[in-house]
Amino acid sequence: MAQPQLGSEQSDSADEAERSSSDLDQERRTSLAVERTWLAWWRTALGATAGALAVGRFAPQLLDVTAWPYMLLGCGYASLAVCLAIVGAQRQRQLEQALRTGGDIPLRFRIVALFTVGGVALAVMTAVLVIAQT
Repeated sequence: MAQPQLGSEQSDSADEAERSSSDLDQERRTSLAVERTWLAWWRTALGATAGALAVGRFAPQLLDVTAWPYMLLGCGYASLAVCLAIVGAQRQRQLEQALRTGGDIPLRFRIVALFTVGGVALAVMTAVLVIAQT
């Protein structure tokens, strides 16, 4: 029968402490990544808000053109900003819950598709207005 080596219990508890410390560090990094993701959603929403103001309010004055198409486009960018802020907050809540439960919640393709289609539509409408005014 093999005799336990002297000090093996101490090395086992040290390994466990190291693993739990590593797990805690991993949880902290993941939590900070979730926060950075939410901040990216928020930053993008702020950018869309600035775009809404620039297109809807300043562009018609600077270009001395009819205001209503630019105001309509600005409202589109503002709608995008609101949607980004709401979806970003929901996503942050989902990721925090997944972090607590150990689950995984991928971003739905439907959300990606909606933002992609909306962003492309706004970009195309912006290009059309720019070309029409030249």
